[in-house]
Amino acid sequence: MNKRLQSVNKFIVAFFLAFLFFECTAPSVFFEDALCIENISTIDPVVGLKEHQTLIIKDGKILRIASTSDLKLSKKNTIQDGAGKYLMPGLWDAHIHFGYIEALAPSMFDLFIAYGITSVRDTGGRLEFVKYWKDLALANPTDAPRVMIAGPLLDGMPNVYDGSDAEHPPLSVGLPTVYDVSKQVSMLDSAGVDFLKAYEMLTPEQFAVITKYANENKLKVSGHVPLSMDVISASNGGLNSMEHLRNLELSCATNSKELLAQRLQLLNDGRKDPGGKLRSSIHQAQRQTAIENYDEQKANEILNVFAKNQTWQIPTLTLYTVFITKPFMQDQWQKSFTYLPDSISQVWNASIEKVMNSEVPTFSRQYSKWMSAMVGKINRAGIGIMAGTDTPIGYLTPGLSLHEELELLVSSGLTPLEAIETATLNPARYFNLENEVGSIKETMWADLLILDANPLESIGNTKRINAVIKQGKMYDRAKLDQVLGRLAQK
Repeated sequence: MNKRLQSVNKFIVAFFLAFLFFECTAPSVFFEDALCIENISTIDPVVGLKEHQTLIIKDGKILRIASTSDLKLSKKNTIQDGAGKYLMPGLWDAHIHFGYIEALAPSMFDLFIAYGITSVRDTGGRLEFVKYWKDLALANPTDAPRVMIAGPLLDGMPNVYDGSDAEHPPLSVGLPTVYDVSKQVSMLDSAGVDFLKAYEMLTPEQFAVITKYANENKLKVSGHVPLSMDVISASNGGLNSMEHLRNLELSCATNSKELLAQRLQLLNDGRKDPGGKLRSSIHQAQRQTAIENYDEQKANEILNVFAKNQTWQIPTLTLYTVFITKPFMQDQWQKSFTYLPDSISQVWNASIEKVMNSEVPTFSRQYSKWMSAMVGKINRAGIGIMAGTDTPIGYLTPGLSLHEELELLVSSGLTPLEAIETATLNPARYFNLENEVGSIKETMWADLLILDANPLESIGNTKRINAVIKQGKMYDRAKLDQVLGRLAQK
């Protein structure tokens, strides 16, 4: 071996020994009053999976993220071993109602946290009632989900959710005139709502007042497409997001213009009927006809408008399939009923027993199949989707039902990562909070979920919750079980 080669070899050996010495003697880092999670796999809705990560949480926020090999922690830190675990952003349920069963509302914070729901979007209820829960959440940010509210549904006359029966609790305000609408939206804005919810009995003129005010005051407008309008007009008119794809099918039919003319006549003829009865009669008269006359070209035209206007969609597939798939018969669902107040669980179980003995209408299956296919088309068209459930309607346990929604979104054609995005980053984007929540990034609030299995391999793994972190406070499995145990004891 010549001298030059020997010199090179000696240099390589010396460099390698120096590298090892540096690695062994590199100072470890101490983060005072911080929670450190070491060697965990992170799943960000944009970046995807990154293995062997160390996360530092301090003062409720993500202070530092680094590869575990690049960040040596002092043993003085409070360290959680994340080996074999998966960390993702906390989940949103983007369509819930605290006011649908008011007696259930006091249990909903705990149920949401226990099932990894760290943010919710309440889409309609009495203002003083829903604002109470929003204010309570703001006062207790580590023990409650983030709460965004619309206040009451903004409806025309007769209004649907008028408090006339248990199926139509007082979630809405009936507004006879354009002036009444203008006065109401101004009041809601002053009261601090986060968005406005337009409903089905509004006239086009009333709807225009809502969207104009919202646009001028930087509020979003969500809702159902009014029965007096077609979907394209509503989207072009300023509807920022649609719930349940409601009334989309009526505009996708070959005879959509005739259906609209018929609706206007039915609305006029039924103006003295209860709102809930009138709406149901119109749906019964037109929905099946619309599905049977579905026009692919019209549907594509509508989706192009949605994409151009960035009209978000909240499909709530769980609500439309619950009586077909009957998830409430699963052991986990049955167990979740024990966490509800006894008066509610008894009613739900009795009602479910009747449902189990009844035949599912053929059109219900046809409609849910259409919904699922349309969600796939919406996703492929690049239209934003947010995951929501409409809990507690349809015997949907708050929290648990969101995981069912994620599974249905995947069965409709979304990838597991896309489904996760609908329940994390997308609602944050909707509210312009994407720099605060919805991703795993430094400086963002530590609203996080730790899982025992990879949800990218099976979206059902979002239910395998090891721990929930709400604004820096960690609820390990034992603490989560204590929360549920208290609910079960009532």
